[in-house]
Amino acid sequence: MSSATVEYADGLPQPQRNLAILTIALGIVMAVIDGSIANVALPTIARDLDASPAFSIWIVNGYQLAITISLLPLASLGEIIGYRRVYLAGLLLFTLASLFCALSHTLVLLTAARIVQGFGAAGILSVNTALVRFIYPRTLLGRGIALNALVVAVSAAVGPTVASAILAIGTWPYLFAINVPLGIATLALGWRYMPHTSPAGHRFDWQSAGLSAVAFGLGIAAIDSAGHGEALYLCLVEFGVAVAAGVLLVYRQTHLPAPLLPVDLLRIPIFALSIGTSIASFCGQMLAFVAMPFYLESHFGYSAVQIGLLVTPWPIAVAFAAPLAGRLVERYPAGLLGGIGLLLFASGLGALALMPAAASPLDVAWRMALAGAGFGLFQTPNNRTMIAAAPRERSGGASGMLGTARLLGQTIGAALVALFLARYPVQGTRIALLVGVGFAVTGAMLSTLRLSMAGSRGADRVQVYEGQRLKGE
Repeated sequence: MSSATVEYADGLPQPQRNLAILTIALGIVMAVIDGSIANVALPTIARDLDASPAFSIWIVNGYQLAITISLLPLASLGEIIGYRRVYLAGLLLFTLASLFCALSHTLVLLTAARIVQGFGAAGILSVNTALVRFIYPRTLLGRGIALNALVVAVSAAVGPTVASAILAIGTWPYLFAINVPLGIATLALGWRYMPHTSPAGHRFDWQSAGLSAVAFGLGIAAIDSAGHGEALYLCLVEFGVAVAAGVLLVYRQTHLPAPLLPVDLLRIPIFALSIGTSIASFCGQMLAFVAMPFYLESHFGYSAVQIGLLVTPWPIAVAFAAPLAGRLVERYPAGLLGGIGLLLFASGLGALALMPAAASPLDVAWRMALAGAGFGLFQTPNNRTMIAAAPRERSGGASGMLGTARLLGQTIGAALVALFLARYPVQGTRIALLVGVGFAVTGAMLSTLRLSMAGSRGADRVQVYEGQRLKGE
């Protein structure tokens, strides 16, 4: 294993590089799409399995919760035993769980299978960005991160469309069954072409993993409960336990040389600012994603099919902007590109919120494209900065934090939409879009703060950090 690591220390040779990145892309597509693909079919699944709508929500929540509590522990495990092993194990578990989802005949079995599927997805998502760092040479890292960001963004946007297409020609079990042949093919590719990485010398920290699961799991559960109007005392209890576990987790991490929660990386200013930028931007993105279907239906009378088509310019614009950003970040500061991208994103959301009452499809389409282009221009430079700012042996921690920031932002955004719709039935969707503008502008401000750390000064900061860490300071 070590010989392979040394031989390909600065990326894989062709064609292995393209086949390895194809493996990464296929895994991401399955894991991200399955996060939203079941939403469309929930009423049908509940009816077929004779279950209440309230309990059927756990088909979605169980999957997301499993990812939330295991993302950082699996990223840490990847550093210890190798990112390749965690990725392939997660892919295998995801594929097997997908088969059991398709064969489930009760809601309890389906929910259990979805939870297991979520743990498999966490194995894929926790280390995929770390693997990109070993697949691409340093000079092309921006392009590799761009492709990764493109796949994540497009997969998140087209999930409901894919679900609708599958349900148009088949029943709901096919939503999960389609992962089985795709997962087997991806496993075969990954087994042959994924890079080996040197394992770290420390042991897995089970106590920190437990505290992390409680802190993030109950923290996101509290946000979700507040967004869906649950009892106040329940939200406060969940939030209180999450905060207590989080305080204990942070205290424990500050006394470890290779912490599971990468508080050591958060001491790097450019890394911390990139995390804040990511959380703010994904809050804005999810506010738009969840609110737009309700907004277009209630304010403008568009049908479900029309809404699906009107949302399409967003992922198309991301598909154009993300690769462009991957090339631009090799020449221009990430803070500048991210700031410009998020201001364009904010402009698109604001234009959507302020559309005229008789908005035509073209009026909607160009605004969606503007928002998508801005988000695509931001995401790649931001992700590259986070990964490049971390020492190479801490790529797993950086990858785990990247995924955690995305999930945390999306969860907060979705909970806020639910809260606005409950409090303001008529104008809730428009309020959600305007709040999304606020998050996007906040992200742009955080991004531009990184300009003082760009170039060689940022690299010097990382080198200083590495020297301090190696000395045990």
